[in-house]
Amino acid sequence: MAFLALLALCVLAFMFSVRFGELRLGLPEIVTTLWRRDGGLDYQILWHIRLPRVLLGALVGASFAVSGVILQGVLRNPLASPGIIGVSAGGGLAGIVVMVLLPRHGGAMVPAAFAGSLLAALLVYVLSWKRGVSTIRLILAGVAVSAMLGALSSAVLLFNAEKAGGVLDFTIGSLSTRSWRHVEQVWPYMALGLLMAQALCGRLNILALGDDVAVGLGLQVERVRVALLATAALLAAAAVSAVGLLGFVGLIAPHLARMVIGSDNRFLLPAAALLGATLVMACDSVGRVVMPPSELPVGIIMAMVGPPFFLWLLRKVSYEA
Repeated sequence: MAFLALLALCVLAFMFSVRFGELRLGLPEIVTTLWRRDGGLDYQILWHIRLPRVLLGALVGASFAVSGVILQGVLRNPLASPGIIGVSAGGGLAGIVVMVLLPRHGGAMVPAAFAGSLLAALLVYVLSWKRGVSTIRLILAGVAVSAMLGALSSAVLLFNAEKAGGVLDFTIGSLSTRSWRHVEQVWPYMALGLLMAQALCGRLNILALGDDVAVGLGLQVERVRVALLATAALLAAAAVSAVGLLGFVGLIAPHLARMVIGSDNRFLLPAAALLGATLVMACDSVGRVVMPPSELPVGIIMAMVGPPFFLWLLRKVSYEA
């Protein structure tokens, strides 16, 4: 029942996001326009602007959310997210390098971001290794690597300022100007990552019991941990390459889903995906209607929503500790 409620909420967010903007359309108008395909202004706006933007937002939200669930499970830390262990920063640095230095090779964005995210995750993993991986060392190494990669991104932009005109939206996180081309570039990677995550959810449940119990149950802990980190890196990289450095989705959506569904990853992963999609679509809709005819990037709206939730979570975790 709870899962159906989350699905209904996601559908409502999708309908709201398609309907509202500078041009507001009723549901009958939307259905009629898409059915007729008459090539008029309403059709152009719906098919070429709103639908790819909303669909991409849903995919990005689902990818960030599932990546967050995996990282929180692997690290056994409720504050973990793609931004904490350097995954987003690695993908962001690779994306900025492609945009600034290789602008004619836009198709390389997702593979480059995945390589950057995966290398960042592996670097954090290696730096935190000392007769095994400690969760605390992994988090601290992630914070340090994120800061280092952020500084490198700033350096690339500083020394190539004349080519960095379109990078601002990427560093903030924006769905503006996204089209079907962007959807086509990233959806195969996102679909693969989501399928991999669901296939590994049982092992993630076992890993949550602790390394000693997992080993006793026959789980190859380090191999599973690396596979899960690679899956989280793939999802975060695809999302970053699509919209840029969008924060807090991978932190908020998993916790909201856990409150509704529980901690069983078989159900938590799809529930978090639905909530992540809903969250990004809703924030993007707010950004489009709050200051017409201008719009606020979805990253700014998320930056307004995320910190209060993070502070509440920090107090909750500190209290329980």
